[in-house]
Amino acid sequence: MPHLYVEYSANLADLPEQQLLTELVNSVCGHPSIIDEFDVKGRITKTQQYVIGNVAGARGFIHAELKLLSGRTPEAKKELSDGIGEILRRLTPHPEGMLVQVSVEISDMDRGSYHKSKL
Repeated sequence: MPHLYVEYSANLADLPEQQLLTELVNSVCGHPSIIDEFDVKGRITKTQQYVIGNVAGARGFIHAELKLLSGRTPEAKKELSDGIGEILRRLTPHPEGMLVQVSVEISDMDRGSYHKSKL
């Protein structure tokens, strides 16, 4: 924990994946509610098959989900969401004539059922 998932549409071909992931993980690690940077795991997936709405046109998306163990304040979640959103907006390509949706979700993982161990 935390787990950071980024998913984006394949038509955002110039997305700098490694830079984006590095900046996002650094942002999460830098938040005061994150105790150990080693706990933050990030991954990114380019989605080849997707549909956005039902009207034809150039559309793309990028979505980040940060899963945290429950117990963080709404203010901490908002700060994390805003930081992630700023990085997504700054680094996501915006091809001319394309509508690109940027979204962030912060979700809680149940502490009672979460298991983690180190090898």
